Amino acid sequence: MHQEQHAQQEQPTGPAEYVTVAGEGVHETEVNRSRFRCALAPAATEAEAQEFIARIRRQHPGANHNCSAYVIGADAGTQKANDDGEPGGTAGVPMLQMLLRREVRYTVAVVTRYFGGVKLGAGGLIRAYGGAVGEALDAVGTVTRRRFRLLTVTVGHERAGRLENELRATGREVREVRYGAEVAIEVGLPDADLAGFRNWLADATAGSARLEVGGEAFGTV
Repeated sequence: MHQEQHAQQEQPTGPAEYVTVAGEGVHETEVNRSRFRCALAPAATEAEAQEFIARIRRQHPGANHNCSAYVIGADAGTQKANDDGEPGGTAGVPMLQMLLRREVRYTVAVVTRYFGGVKLGAGGLIRAYGGAVGEALDAVGTVTRRRFRLLTVTVGHERAGRLENELRATGREVREVRYGAEVAIEVGLPDADLAGFRNWLADATAGSARLEVGGEAFGTV
């Protein structure tokens, strides 16, 4: 399970899972001799999204337009679109709408256009920019990330090996094991399983283990 981000709230907040782009990638289409090159990337923050947009613009200084859109937050709390000189609402907005329609989060898209000499009109631009993002999502792929809770189980050395084996055997994700005066085992667990896990742990260790509930993270399903 790949860790995506942390939040320190004790109670779960926001959606339990979200979809994001599988990785950085590029897909190019052509519409009436204009080239539409869509670059996609995951972005954990708005600053990361803006850095990616700036990088793509530097890579294509001769392009007619580098239009962009991004959605940050599992609840899509931050949404931005930029037409970069195209007629208002014909580029960045349909790009953003495609990300939202596909329920993609923590993702930035930049569509670089090289004009081919044929004007597309407002409707044509909307279809071309939105379509470029949709096709790029299909080409690059998406993944689902699910929220889970980080837990630390502390137990004596005499019980640690057996407990670790039982955790793995019952499908719990053991993320890290630290050895000291006692053994600390970090576990990733869905929030819904927390109460049941407390009871299971007490039975498995005869009440000898200590459980510390940490922050939240998102991991790949």
